[in-house]
Amino acid sequence: MAGPKSGAYAIAAVPLLFIGTLLGFVIVGDEDSCVSTVAAGVSVTIDPGSVPQTEIAGYGHEQLVNAAHVIQAGKDEGLTVRDQTIGVMTAMGESSLRNIDYGDWETGGVINPDGSRTTSIGLFQQQDGWGTREERLDPYVTSTKFFQEMIQKVPDRDSLEPTIVAHRTQVNADPYHYERYWAPAVQIVEGLTGAQTGLGGASPAVCGGSLVPGEISAAGWALPNTGPVTSPYGPRIHPIYGTLRFHAGIDLAAGCDAPIWSIQDGVVVGRGFDRGGNGYIKIDHGAGIASRYLHMYDSGMFVNVGDKVTAGQQIGLEGSSGESTGCHLHFEVHINGDTVDPDLFMRQVGVPLG
Repeated sequence: MAGPKSGAYAIAAVPLLFIGTLLGFVIVGDEDSCVSTVAAGVSVTIDPGSVPQTEIAGYGHEQLVNAAHVIQAGKDEGLTVRDQTIGVMTAMGESSLRNIDYGDWETGGVINPDGSRTTSIGLFQQQDGWGTREERLDPYVTSTKFFQEMIQKVPDRDSLEPTIVAHRTQVNADPYHYERYWAPAVQIVEGLTGAQTGLGGASPAVCGGSLVPGEISAAGWALPNTGPVTSPYGPRIHPIYGTLRFHAGIDLAAGCDAPIWSIQDGVVVGRGFDRGGNGYIKIDHGAGIASRYLHMYDSGMFVNVGDKVTAGQQIGLEGSSGESTGCHLHFEVHINGDTVDPDLFMRQVGVPLG
């Protein structure tokens, strides 16, 4: 419960002859090019009455049945598998997927901003304003109410970190409260539906195609992307906030879904969304040198923390997540923890940008 209330390449491919159509989701891809995943914009389904007596990610049968109700409510609202997984994650963070008839007041004496006692119950610990007691204790109905609120409050949710989507929907105290539940939520959704969602970390090659290798210079360096420079390193008027801010990288715009490459061999040390909602990947190249790539969507990040990458390896797709006004790559170079001008650095290694 969360206080008052008002996201490396795969090793093995999954055969296309999957029981996806029986379960109600769409599978794309083939055995040679990528792991089969649920197609973008598609939902998954699971009959709550068919949930087996099993355990997934430490959650038992009763909890998994409740998760199935969340998944089905999301499907019936026409939402994507990412949205459905956010619903499961939120219920995990609120009630541990248990349909409990008490909440924050009873367990911690939590009050609303106006001083009244909280009345949180059910999977999502919803208060009186969400519906009747019976509605809030019905797993399917309460999940539907959550998703309807999410649709209304967070229209830009595809570009936001899952925990931020949940926070904006629930209006809880800590926007990062749900973060630790994302990975087990993905496990539960995939375990119940049999789907490969592509949400659990590293994403495979874009299905229906293959990764595009970058060109590597004689000195072993590669361009991060082929777009022209649209905003240089240094002070500038921020395009969203309209205030003078230091631009810690350089912007390159090759177009939505254009490939992004690692500039050098290295190890992925960061992947996810920062507090501005910017999807990012950070790579440590050794000798104090690191590179950072911003504004990818979750589905457009192809490596995970701990993965070893090579120069010119495609690590993602150009997107517009977070503090962005259009598809582009914000590219940074760090030396001993400090940012430097990426244009100057890349010229020095023989690979000029733009």
